[in-house]
Amino acid sequence: MFLGEYQHSVDEKGRIVMPSKFRERLESGAVVTKGQERCLYVFPADRWEDEVARINRLPRTNRTNRNFARAFFGGASDLAMDKQGRLPIPQPLRTYAGLEKDVVVVGVSDRLEIWDATSWQSLSSQADELYAGIEEALSEEGI
Repeated sequence: MFLGEYQHSVDEKGRIVMPSKFRERLESGAVVTKGQERCLYVFPADRWEDEVARINRLPRTNRTNRNFARAFFGGASDLAMDKQGRLPIPQPLRTYAGLEKDVVVVGVSDRLEIWDATSWQSLSSQADELYAGIEEALSEEGI
């Protein structure tokens, strides 16, 4: 399970150091793709297969589903960490997420998210404000 948030930076070759506590889980490879709100999702290779199956269950007759799948899979790259625990993030994905220098790697249960540090700070502040209300709404729905 991925938990916590970690400050890192993009080096001159477009690589981002993965937090040491997550490296073992990513040793067999990772898939990086476009995430929601202009972040990147990082799935361990074994978890990626589950995500593929989930998206493939969506009806292809629905235009929204097709467009989602195109963006999700079309933007994806399977990657391997180097010996220093860095993932080389392709330029199109860095551009999509606005990753230039300072980034935040966030553990979100079954995946990591990579955020531009300024974008993360803004989103995180908004989410913190809504957190109590969201929890209350979830508990009312029996989730």
